[in-house]
Amino acid sequence: MHRGVMFQYFEWNCPADGSLWRQLAERAQEIKNLGTTAVWMPPAYKSMDGDHDTGYAPYDLYDLGEFDQKGSVRTKYGTKDEFITAVKAVKDAGMVAYADIVLNHRMGGDELEDVVVEEVACHDRNQTVGGTRTIRTWSKFTFPGRGDTYSPFKWDRQHFTAFGANADEPHESGKIYRVTGKNFSGEVCFENGNFDYLMGSDVDCYHPDVKAELDRWAAWLVETTGVDGFRLDAVKHIPAPFFKEWLSNVRAHFSGREFFAVGEYWTGSLTEVEGYLAAVDGAMRLFDVPLHYKFHEASQAGASFDISKIFDGTLVQANPLMAVTFVDNHDSQPGQALESWIDDWFKPIAYALILLRKDGYPCVFYGDYFGSSGDPNGNHPLTSHRKLIDDMLQARAKQAYGEQHDYFDHPTCIAWAWTGDADHPGGLVVVLSVGDAGSKHITTPYPKTTYRDLTGRDHEPVTTDENGAADFRSPPGGVSIWCAC
Repeated sequence: MHRGVMFQYFEWNCPADGSLWRQLAERAQEIKNLGTTAVWMPPAYKSMDGDHDTGYAPYDLYDLGEFDQKGSVRTKYGTKDEFITAVKAVKDAGMVAYADIVLNHRMGGDELEDVVVEEVACHDRNQTVGGTRTIRTWSKFTFPGRGDTYSPFKWDRQHFTAFGANADEPHESGKIYRVTGKNFSGEVCFENGNFDYLMGSDVDCYHPDVKAELDRWAAWLVETTGVDGFRLDAVKHIPAPFFKEWLSNVRAHFSGREFFAVGEYWTGSLTEVEGYLAAVDGAMRLFDVPLHYKFHEASQAGASFDISKIFDGTLVQANPLMAVTFVDNHDSQPGQALESWIDDWFKPIAYALILLRKDGYPCVFYGDYFGSSGDPNGNHPLTSHRKLIDDMLQARAKQAYGEQHDYFDHPTCIAWAWTGDADHPGGLVVVLSVGDAGSKHITTPYPKTTYRDLTGRDHEPVTTDENGAADFRSPPGGVSIWCAC
């Protein structure tokens, strides 16, 4: 069993008041005490909207909240010093810190350039629309607030493959302009014919100067902040060989240090996910998006969903060592482009399926743990499931040992049991139902032993007979976690 647990310490609507890094530093030990071993932090660098952007519209990767650029010194989450302090607090608490990295695109250029382009069709990027034309676009990044500090490299039109809206037609939307003489990569996802372009100014990851600069920046980031690994954004839009080489260079530069990496390849297709892992030769793990979509489907379908097949077609079933499992995240939450939110009734079931089983590296979402009041207009608030997640993390740390035996034998009610071991006797029994109240007859290694439901929903204990067997219950549309404690 992978004993680690990742905590995603942000959600899309965190207040833009510069407090997140300070908050994380103050809470680091508390988060560690939950049973967490790693913290995934949001993008720390300056974005095109200065101190309001969530971080996925990157402007200057070297500005961690240090320079007066894009209308602010700090980022949405705080200053450079506060970020470094937060990383140190995470590490001092005995956890590792993962930085969120966005390398696919840049946004908020400083100067206009004339660029010869051809428009491509949005839903089939292999097709051009009209002939060659010249546009004026914000393709030059000179970083006037930072200058040459940390790096003299300036980005311009030669470093990009394609662009979106341009200064000649500032109110246009949905246009994609590929630079004449350049082709989209054949080593990316082929959704929409080719999914090299996502947004903004599309970084040319084949350009030798770009590759060298991103290598230098990665070394600078690790040396400056002390982060231990990366969450890699939008990897389906970036040539797979780039990340294979880039991660190899980072690890070689810091030989002797293990650098964890997990990629966001957003698709429900296990075939695509496995193909990408093969293409990067296992250089990173991937979030199990297929499992997330199974959770979403089950939360919508209720009792008509066959819960015994919940892991079919998922990465955690096919390749558990490479799967980072999650329930929801900032992209799937309500109001976002990839919205696929898991209904609240199913959240306890979903978290049990990632936190209390042997396979996968589970990730807890800030929005599910702390809840949220929603966006500035009060839309899309999130419910806190803190008490239940706390109980599951403690059960994972103290009771989920020995062998795991599965009882996936019914379409609406399933269970599994941990046998425990010499140091962790008693084991654990998890029973869940997507329909009516359920029950499983389970034989444990512990005769005449009393089990109680950690969730508190079932107040009647269960006592095993002289053979260690008993009927363990679950509530309707919920989960019970039976512990001999």
